[in-house]
Amino acid sequence: MPTQTLRIPTADGQADAFTAFPDGDGRHPGVLMYPDGFGIRPVIRELARELAGHGYYVLVPNLFYRHGPAPVIELPEYIGEEARPAVFAQLMPLIEAHTRERALRDADAYLGFLTARPEVGPGPVAVTGYCIGGLLAMRTAAAHPGQVAAVASFHGPVGADGPGLFSGLTAQVHLGHAATDMTPEALGELNRSLDAAGVGHTSEIYPGTVHGFTMSDTDAFDPAALQHHWDRLLPLLNRTLAWRS
Repeated sequence: MPTQTLRIPTADGQADAFTAFPDGDGRHPGVLMYPDGFGIRPVIRELARELAGHGYYVLVPNLFYRHGPAPVIELPEYIGEEARPAVFAQLMPLIEAHTRERALRDADAYLGFLTARPEVGPGPVAVTGYCIGGLLAMRTAAAHPGQVAAVASFHGPVGADGPGLFSGLTAQVHLGHAATDMTPEALGELNRSLDAAGVGHTSEIYPGTVHGFTMSDTDAFDPAALQHHWDRLLPLLNRTLAWRS
């Protein structure tokens, strides 16, 4: 499977990015994949390759490119509980500096770059994300209603912007919440806000999960929940990006 490391021109510089796409000369539906706060690393590249293997061109930007190329901070091979305090001490200033305004400027650049790739076909794209990347995915979809047909967020803080975020959404949505992140009562309130905004969605708590359940290099990893994530994500993309080259 072809993979590349590319540089995306943005309003604030050059964002490095990882991309994976199917073999052959055809054109494919585009997917913008936002990583979690730990950034581009082997587990994220593997998720991108897995998705590309289902027929998609997947673009994964370095969220914190303003601070250097990925990996922006040194990461252990396995991010266990003992490593997390030191990692988060370095990571949190980067997350706090990544304001909503910066994120939306970057989203414009990422989508423009993705849709201009010769390997990407015409029509709308999808956006997916993990942890903070899930919130960024939702912001991107809301800011580009005519361009984003599907958005998925996994263990992401999607309520951080309040229900006003949903008013601009025209994309089909899937939200996969960790059981430690979302109570059934909070889920009901969130889903009522999505209904009130007229958003087509599935939004559910993945049973028995903790935050970060898709990431195999952390203690949070849950193989069954990762499969459940694929069982939700792939049909969503198939429905909304149905064309093939």
